[in-house]
Amino acid sequence: MLAHPTFDQLNALGLYGIAKGFKELEHKSEARGLEHAEWLGLLLEYELTLRRQKRFEARSRAARLRHAASVEDVDYQTPRGLDRALFLKLAACDWIAKRRNLLITGASGLGKSWLACALGHKACRQDIAVLYYRVPRLLADLGVAHGDGRYSRMLRSIARAKLLILDDWGPEALTADQARDLLEIVEDRYDSGSLVITSQVPIDRWHEMIGVPTIADAILDRVVHNAYRIELTGESLRKRRGQSAKTERT
Repeated sequence: MLAHPTFDQLNALGLYGIAKGFKELEHKSEARGLEHAEWLGLLLEYELTLRRQKRFEARSRAARLRHAASVEDVDYQTPRGLDRALFLKLAACDWIAKRRNLLITGASGLGKSWLACALGHKACRQDIAVLYYRVPRLLADLGVAHGDGRYSRMLRSIARAKLLILDDWGPEALTADQARDLLEIVEDRYDSGSLVITSQVPIDRWHEMIGVPTIADAILDRVVHNAYRIELTGESLRKRRGQSAKTERT
């Protein structure tokens, strides 16, 4: 059979990875000595690789991560209280399968959002559904959704994510409606999905930030008790880099 009809048939069947592999192997002299099983194995590897890449790209688009961050690029050298062993453990994503949470706190400029997005990116690579929101934007969108009939649909969409990243919570106190919205989100995820929350506000002040005592008790009971914690300290990384650049120019 001629090569080009086979190539066309593979594409027609949606086997684009195998088609790509078939085309490349046809032009490699070393591939001509392969056994049938070896040839087939290589073609299947092309297909699996392409499908994994497409799934990752789809997951990444749906996640809408704020930063194009990667766990391989995390800075462990700058002093900020980041436990390397803990972060590498989190990067394996087993905690998501166990439906545990992660709370990242610290002052502005210490890389909280970047670390959260790096973990979200790794989860996408492992074919885990991820969704990112800045908390002020999420609460504003939910407020609008109450009035235009999208509220229940929006909550269902958020609940489908296996990892929900709520970035930049606080320091403003929530209104009663916002506190109830946050409780709905947390309740939907309890024992069914994982949360990452980043905040400049220490965890021991989150109760007062929620504002409504009974709702605060319910939210924190579901979020904090099974959560890993990363508490960053030190000087802003942005400030450090600015100072370093200034020193290099002098």
